Amino acid sequence: MGDFMTKTLAINAGSSTLKWKLFSMPEETVIASGLVDRLNLPESVFTVKRPGHDKYKDVQDNITYDLAAALVLSYLKDAGIVHHLHEITGIGHRVVGGGETFKDSMLIDATVLDQIRALTQYAPLHNPIQATYIEIFEKLLPNAQQVAVFDTSLYADMPKMNYLYPIPYKYYEEFGARKYGAHGTSHRYVAHRLAELLNRDLADLKLITLHLGSGSSITAFDHGQVIDTSMGFTPLAGVMMGTRSGDVDASLVAFLTEKLGITSQEMIDILNEKSGLLGISELSPDQRDLEDTQNSRPLSKLALDMFANRVIRYIGSYVAEMGGLDALVFTAGSGENGIAMRQKIADQLTYFGVKLDPDKNNVRGVEQEISQTGAPVDVWVVPTNEELMIARDVARLTK
Repeated sequence: MGDFMTKTLAINAGSSTLKWKLFSMPEETVIASGLVDRLNLPESVFTVKRPGHDKYKDVQDNITYDLAAALVLSYLKDAGIVHHLHEITGIGHRVVGGGETFKDSMLIDATVLDQIRALTQYAPLHNPIQATYIEIFEKLLPNAQQVAVFDTSLYADMPKMNYLYPIPYKYYEEFGARKYGAHGTSHRYVAHRLAELLNRDLADLKLITLHLGSGSSITAFDHGQVIDTSMGFTPLAGVMMGTRSGDVDASLVAFLTEKLGITSQEMIDILNEKSGLLGISELSPDQRDLEDTQNSRPLSKLALDMFANRVIRYIGSYVAEMGGLDALVFTAGSGENGIAMRQKIADQLTYFGVKLDPDKNNVRGVEQEISQTGAPVDVWVVPTNEELMIARDVARLTK
């Protein structure tokens, strides 16, 4: 490690977790990565992974946001990973809600921070926390340049006919009621990576990216332009997910709110936290648990069938919108590891030219082509790397 190499910290903050990766740039090498889990709860856990070292783990009660950030930096210094904190010249933050304000990642200044806070109504669980971390790191590393990388920026310029809802137009003008999408950083990474792997230009491809995890979304790239995505005004829309319902009839929401005698927010919480695979299976939001029990529990099988069905429905509609398909990419937890689920989805798409090779498909978490040789549609597994995308954006914007 020369002292001349700059280091970039990629930060992915959630309500109860802080995920981070430290990159040596421009080589894009991961020096260390870690997770602070169960923030502000008893038995918060701080873990670090380093190439060639044992995993480091420390448990403390009620690690706060401030302490979590300080722990990361003091660990990096104490372990000799950095000699001086000023070696970290860039910090990239994943920010969920960029609205229509941010069509690309942005260098953060006071104005940008205010705008991130102002967009809280579109991402109430994430933006305030992400803004808090931006302030914390500004105090801890005042010389580092900070960049915000938005989940939504990929979708800001989708065709209007695809991002608008068929409701009075003035609600879009007055309240910003439109489809914003999510997981944009992941979809952007795997789309560009696939084009590299195919040795083709993204602008030549009709491509569908499948980010299938506890949250799932599907995005269509038509010759490099994002034309549609499954998540909506919030990440609750689209395909069925681990605990989220995906698309439901809005009238059903009003009907159940009344039947259950609850508030509309409580109903939204049910759709976000108690629905999806968990709601149907009555067992688990995790596909592995459902695959283990699908032969003995009809509801486990039903949940998996419904999940595959909703994914197939979106793929079919996007193929129709684009008038064809060149490639399909699976990524995220289930996409990278769900051998049976990938096969189940592909089996319904043979008429589009999707044909999996069962031997090639027998992989978890590695970059691999899984389509049959000579099949009209290239199908790949590409593990997502949002942190690398964040680090690249930091490099691009702080030059």
